[in-house]
Amino acid sequence: VQLQASGGGLVQPGGSLRLSCVATGGIFHVYDMNWYRQAPGKQRELVGTITSNGIINYVDSVKGRFTISRHDGKKTVYLQMTSLKPEDTAVYYCNTKGLNVGQDFWGQGTQVTVSS
Repeated sequence: VQLQASGGGLVQPGGSLRLSCVATGGIFHVYDMNWYRQAPGKQRELVGTITSNGIINYVDSVKGRFTISRHDGKKTVYLQMTSLKPEDTAVYYCNTKGLNVGQDFWGQGTQVTVSS
């Protein structure tokens, strides 16, 4: 499975961005998909997950502001980010653990910078 993330950029506080992650290979519709982020000097953290049957979970810091969705026909997972804050600045990565133990697939990351 290969993952390609896009959609990052520079946005002012309070603004919005939508990230996309397109998968090639694999059987996308059976995968749980994750969005992670890593801010400078900090550990990578899980932002949220959407399971293969549409169950969604978020880290507390983004609840009510970020929305994860997926389009299985397009093999794409989205991260809609609103009310962005400077502390949301990070490189955002999409990820899936696949179906088998030990699998761990990552996209290349897309930079999100929230600054005035």
